[in-house]
Amino acid sequence: MTPKMSLHTDAQLVEWSRNGDRTAFATIVKKYQSLVCSITYNATGSLSLSEDLAQETFFAAWKQLSELREPARLRSWLCGITRFLVGKEFRRQGREPLHVAAALDAVQEPPSLEASPSMQAVSREEEAILWRALQRIPDTYREPLILFYREEKSVERVAAELELTEDAVRQRLSRGRKLLQEEVVAFVEGTLSRTAPDQRFSNAVLAMLPATSMAAAGAGVAGKGAAMAKSGSLAGWLVPWAPFVGILGGMVSNWLSVQAAPTARERRFQMVAFSGFWAFVLAWAFPAQFLVQELRYRLAWSDASFYAAMTAFWWFYAMVTGAFFVFFFRRIVAMRRQHEQTPGISDPAPTPPAPGSNLAMIAGVYVALFSWLIYVAWRVHDNLTAGIAAGLMVALFIWHFIDLRGRPEPAAMRPALQHVALAGVAVLAILNLRLNAWLAVRRGTDLAEIHRLLPVWAVPLATASLILWVGLLVVLTKPRASACEAAQR
Repeated sequence: MTPKMSLHTDAQLVEWSRNGDRTAFATIVKKYQSLVCSITYNATGSLSLSEDLAQETFFAAWKQLSELREPARLRSWLCGITRFLVGKEFRRQGREPLHVAAALDAVQEPPSLEASPSMQAVSREEEAILWRALQRIPDTYREPLILFYREEKSVERVAAELELTEDAVRQRLSRGRKLLQEEVVAFVEGTLSRTAPDQRFSNAVLAMLPATSMAAAGAGVAGKGAAMAKSGSLAGWLVPWAPFVGILGGMVSNWLSVQAAPTARERRFQMVAFSGFWAFVLAWAFPAQFLVQELRYRLAWSDASFYAAMTAFWWFYAMVTGAFFVFFFRRIVAMRRQHEQTPGISDPAPTPPAPGSNLAMIAGVYVALFSWLIYVAWRVHDNLTAGIAAGLMVALFIWHFIDLRGRPEPAAMRPALQHVALAGVAVLAILNLRLNAWLAVRRGTDLAEIHRLLPVWAVPLATASLILWVGLLVVLTKPRASACEAAQR
């Protein structure tokens, strides 16, 4: 890496690389090759396979640079490609990660031709011993440890590469060293230092690149079809904003519901209730979630403990949300019944909401329910499930709107709740069917490893308890019939 080129930002390097500047892309490779190779080695335990996957990562990055929406986040984007390719390799091979290094009794001398740089630095016996020692360490501690010895023992660089605090890195390194057997510590440190990728790795990556420039490559992709390019770029721009669109849609729907309330008393109640609800949602989805992440690092939780904590975290959120809406709608029904039975009401007769407002109110509910699900599926490249979720969202919204069109407000409340409940069941069904697969892709592992960290029964059990909880609240809060209504029966 030339001194002048190394001073430039990731965004500048990406822009020059997009224009076909191989020197700029070589700088990117040299800058991040230790990080990418450390991630692949941490996942596979094989030096040769890890370098193959790392080279494939940079080759894929070269071809897809035009799709990088935020060049300043190049490091995170490369890590995402790396973990995706690792997961893809494991699915293709039909094997579990962390079990691919050869055992000592199965090691043979490597062929003398075209050995990889890392294989030239250590023997097969040394590689087997190295991985046998490292695989005893949980992934949380192993990945920083590998990167530490490949980044010139710099805590600052490891913290920057893994987006951790320096204190968290020091804690993980300390814990990782303690877990290593004393007799192999010196061996592991020296071997990892000798196997760090060097200039030969960068040269190998550049040798893989096609002779055409990025501009020509971009033109070739565009030539595959203007409609596909437009739809793909539109989806790529819109989907990352889906969670925020969902929050905005829910807020707009609630605001329209407040405006359509038949009495001033109900409007005040809805305003206070919805304000409290969205304060809880925003606090739980952002600050509270970050707090759990910080606790993971501060308390050095294992991966299994962290998965359990996050499951409980979102389960509690769902339980509170379900309870809120049960009590909210029970209160609304009671207020409207009291209003109808009280003579001398001063409030003017409510006017039904305009068709446009009613359409927006219903649409906001379904956008809030499904947008985050579509976003999560898209982030793990599960485009089929994202499409199914989007299709369900549109279909259920249209059915809801048509079914309630023309119904007066009191008579429309029960079927509206039934429609929303059906949409909630659809969301839970998709989560139960696909959540473990999504976690496997995000982690760069297979389902067996995810089931070890998060038992296969955990999500169905949480879902069943949520449904039972909401059903119990519905039964317990069911209003008793008044004496007048009982006499009429």
